[in-house]
Amino acid sequence: MIYLVGYLRKSIKKVFYGHGDEKMEKFIKDWGPYLIIIVAVILVRTYIVTPVVVRGDSMYDTLRDGEVLFLGKINYRFHEIQRFDIVVIKDLDGDAIIKRVIGLPGDNIEYKDDVLYINGKAYDKRFTSDVTEDFTLEEICQIHEIGCVDKIPDDMYLVLGDNRDVSADSRVKGLIKRSQIKGKAILRLWPLNKIGIL
Repeated sequence: MIYLVGYLRKSIKKVFYGHGDEKMEKFIKDWGPYLIIIVAVILVRTYIVTPVVVRGDSMYDTLRDGEVLFLGKINYRFHEIQRFDIVVIKDLDGDAIIKRVIGLPGDNIEYKDDVLYINGKAYDKRFTSDVTEDFTLEEICQIHEIGCVDKIPDDMYLVLGDNRDVSADSRVKGLIKRSQIKGKAILRLWPLNKIGIL
């Protein structure tokens, strides 16, 4: 390894400056910090957090079109996906969509008379003022030809948009695979008057 680093250093010297140690040291001194910053930003954006822009109204009132969020890419490497997390998903069409996790693997989900039932228990958590039309997990599985009847299969999730009238979510696209979830929306950055943790 030491031999490789030394060889690369000599090669760079020859390409840029012939054999001048002083010029190479000046180059590293002048440009080294900037190169380190660029590499650090690329690594952070690729593996830890990245900004995302909300497109459309499917998460209205919680999120609005044009808002900028920080997407935590590392969250789900160390923690399980939680019910009601807001996540960014790469759908089967290749589009990035933002939805709320409602159903976890092993859950039975049903909406009846505008009430969410998870494993037979009514939840009063509301993220919308819209009326949610009745549906069952079995109906979603039949429409999308997924082999489930009464519970969500392993590594799959049911997601809904908060603006139920316009959201193309699991009711339209089917259950979401774990591999499609790219990260958790953790912080709103824009607009400035709404900065905060989600």
